[in-house]
Amino acid sequence: MRIRASLAAATVSGAVALTALLAPAAQAADSPKIPQGFTSKPSVGRNAPADETNGDITITKVTDNANQDVVVGVGKKTFNIYVTATDPSGISTADAILWHGDSLDQGGFDGALYTDNAATCDHWSATSATCKITITATAGTDLYDSALNGRWNVAVYAEANNGDYVEKDFYKNRWVKRAASFSGFNAAPEPVTKGRTITVSGTLNRASWSYLKYYGYGSQSVQLQFKPANSSTYSTVKTIKSSSTGYLKTTVTASVDGTWRFHYAGNSTSSVADAYDYVDVR
Repeated sequence: MRIRASLAAATVSGAVALTALLAPAAQAADSPKIPQGFTSKPSVGRNAPADETNGDITITKVTDNANQDVVVGVGKKTFNIYVTATDPSGISTADAILWHGDSLDQGGFDGALYTDNAATCDHWSATSATCKITITATAGTDLYDSALNGRWNVAVYAEANNGDYVEKDFYKNRWVKRAASFSGFNAAPEPVTKGRTITVSGTLNRASWSYLKYYGYGSQSVQLQFKPANSSTYSTVKTIKSSSTGYLKTTVTASVDGTWRFHYAGNSTSSVADAYDYVDVR
């Protein structure tokens, strides 16, 4: 199997972590090496294809984290990548990594998520198989800096029984985001008399991979939504913006029983977040 972990820096939980955590100068000077099996070659601009194929093997499908954003808080996130490939001689194995940067040339990327464990493959026929690669990303080590949030690249590799292989460094993109959440959410008073004022408040927070804590996330648009007790659908009542510390507060008029919700839609670096509170109107 060509793809095995060989990095310049320490390896933690099956993914790359730079030797000098939270030391920017050291990080810049000591970027990770390419895992074995992925070639080092120049690419022509951002997201230019950097492929290598030997023989008639093809990769037909790749599903990573169920095609959803990879959301990591201040702990660990484990997810799977499934690589489906075909070759007349049959499929031997496959591998995949997520990487952050412009190219897989040495010095061209500053983060990688991969596993040291071999893929497990289901052989659907004599010529095709789907292989599962399980990756665990850990905040503070693999994701050693919050600046790594955003768009990552998915590189994949497959090998046939006769030695044919194919590598695609830019097979697709995947968003790796910091987890967002609400704290202290409350709609009060409850119960409340119909026609009286309800005050809805809470704080929007976002995980820091650099410091392994949640901090208030300021200047973000958050929707106040309501679902009547006899309904399954939320409607947006108003949109408000969080303060510099992430705090939110607004008022509405009580009309019927139902659930109030703060809904944060997320962005390119942060996940979706919701908080709920049911209010009895009398």
